[in-house]
Amino acid sequence: MRTRIKFCGLTRPGDVRLAVELGVDALGFVFAAASPRRLAADQVESLRQVAPPLVDVVALFMDNPGSEVVAAIRALRPSMLQFHGSEDDAFCRGFGLPFIKTVAMGQGPADAVLARKRYPSASAFLLDGHGPGQPGGRGERFDWSTIPPLGRPVFLAGGLAPGNVGQAIRTASPYAVDVSSGIESAPGTKDGEKMQQFVDEVRRADRNAQQ
Repeated sequence: MRTRIKFCGLTRPGDVRLAVELGVDALGFVFAAASPRRLAADQVESLRQVAPPLVDVVALFMDNPGSEVVAAIRALRPSMLQFHGSEDDAFCRGFGLPFIKTVAMGQGPADAVLARKRYPSASAFLLDGHGPGQPGGRGERFDWSTIPPLGRPVFLAGGLAPGNVGQAIRTASPYAVDVSSGIESAPGTKDGEKMQQFVDEVRRADRNAQQ
């Protein structure tokens, strides 16, 4: 099975174009207030214009008011939503789009087991290495061997980079891998060489798994 790839925290049209050229499956755009990758209102349209059909556009939130979520949906026209905060299942599903719920794995797998019960409407769970209440995109790893069965596709995040994503895939066999800081030269500024290397390493791990 092919491992899907999501590049998150994109802020520049050129980075979006390169991600698409590299065959990335999903593009993540951040609206969380605490993130250094948060988009300004005047950035959204230029980014959306270069995101083509058949590539998922994901809008990321962390305890944003519902009015901000609605405004972001109107501006970005995403195909999926991603929630990083304490939003409950009813809030997450209330916008009429499929959603990914992020689970903080910094204190072990117990929260992931709880999330399976608390978010029955989630289309997938994204497991990140930060602690509860902290924003993602911090490059923090967790023990990939501790992922419990969740009954939904698992997106693996947290400290992934070209040098370790192959090991992560071999250990956890996730549905998808999600990277932000691991392909950057600065927060929100992607590094083209690292982007290419990351995709190459994912594809290499998939080929090796099939042999």
